[in-house]
Amino acid sequence: MTYLVPVLILCGCGVLAGVLLTIAAKVFHVEVDERIERIGEALPQGNCGACGYAGCADYAAAIINNGAAPNLCRPGGAEAAGKIADILGTSAGEVIPMAAVVHCNGDCNATSRAFEFDGVQSCKAVKRFYGGNGVCKYGCIGLGDCVAVCEYGGIKIENGVAKVDPSLCKACGQCEAVCPNKLISIKPIARHTDVLCSSADNGKNTKLSCKNGCIGCKICEKKCPNGAITVTDFHASIDYDKCTDCGTCVAACPVKAIHSCDRSAQ
Repeated sequence: MTYLVPVLILCGCGVLAGVLLTIAAKVFHVEVDERIERIGEALPQGNCGACGYAGCADYAAAIINNGAAPNLCRPGGAEAAGKIADILGTSAGEVIPMAAVVHCNGDCNATSRAFEFDGVQSCKAVKRFYGGNGVCKYGCIGLGDCVAVCEYGGIKIENGVAKVDPSLCKACGQCEAVCPNKLISIKPIARHTDVLCSSADNGKNTKLSCKNGCIGCKICEKKCPNGAITVTDFHASIDYDKCTDCGTCVAACPVKAIHSCDRSAQ
């Protein structure tokens, strides 16, 4: 009898709590559009944020509740956009294939290390020490922070520099976000012309630190027939909305800092 009363009280509290929780669930129940779950299943669930939302679940909810476009998932591409459009009964819209580009060509043959770093072998860690261990402070550190975050095996270190395989890259932007020198950008695969240098030094200092660096001579800017390439702070950059991949800047660059590669064929 000594133990029976506490047990009965405990059981009664449990039953009461269950009843209250059931009532609360009924009262505060919010209807969820089943299409949100279906759209979530159509997405790759990488939660990379490339769509502009915190994750796939947020993006799915935004499509239904806020009218977000169905073609914002870069890793999912046209396949995911098509599935979402079928669920919505609408058009998917144009999906432009994208891929990451590393704007650095300072490999082991073109530049060198200023010192050997014995600490944690990551680009972020090295960047804290004198801006990096390379002679060029703007170049790829080459310790693979970008490789570590890529879920698709689309980027690897070759001869000291990160290189992207467009056939594997899903343009999720994780490598772009993690690079401490901000060398990586996402661009249309159909655009083949890239400036593979990010140095902001003048031409003399750039050449002293890297044989493959852009010297800011503006020859490419003057030669481009479409006004697609400009030089600011000793650095050339391309406006892909204007670029036609004519190859004029590639041929004109005296230091071969501008490259052309047909990624769509890979």
